[in-house]
Amino acid sequence: MSHTPGKQRSAAPIRVLLAEDQGMMRGALALLLGMEEDIEVVAQLGSGGGIVDAVLARDADVALLDIELPGKSGLDAAAELRTRAPGCRVLILTTFGRPGYLRRAMEAGAAGFLVKDGPVEELATAIRRVLAGETVVDPALAAAALSAGPNPLTPRECEVLKASVDGATVADIAARLRLSESTIRNYLSSAIGKTGTRNRTEAVREARQQGWL
Repeated sequence: MSHTPGKQRSAAPIRVLLAEDQGMMRGALALLLGMEEDIEVVAQLGSGGGIVDAVLARDADVALLDIELPGKSGLDAAAELRTRAPGCRVLILTTFGRPGYLRRAMEAGAAGFLVKDGPVEELATAIRRVLAGETVVDPALAAAALSAGPNPLTPRECEVLKASVDGATVADIAARLRLSESTIRNYLSSAIGKTGTRNRTEAVREARQQGWL
């Protein structure tokens, strides 16, 4: 990046990249943020795969990312930006105020986490604050995340649960992950136990609800 990380350039507007898969929401956010005198939306994306390249190409100061994006999640993009574009601050904006998402966002290096139902004025303020070096988190979500505790699932258990959606059989999962069927059953059993559910379908639902997947 051409500027110092975390420092706002006084003469130029804040350059914002916006990644949101819903076209109407993306257009509305870009329009509203563009009305702020000190903010310029320099890139709009509907998927996650091109986020890092766009940030680098447009010299974005702040990346405003949805979590659930086609191609690459906002959380994965945030983690990649931390190493490839450390001068860009990441602000996660999501419909789903799930405690697990907040924890994962912070681990990925995000500087802020807000839910979409807030007023655009708060979003503009949050953009200015994260660029100034602050961390901005929705207060209600922060409290919920503290009370929820950490994700009890291991990375491998999360991987197996993700692979078990869409009616995949144990054999399908084993082939996809290159593990034995007995190992897959053990991971599924462990995940079911940790989520306090009765089967893998319920385990996936609970893990998603908590923001662990």
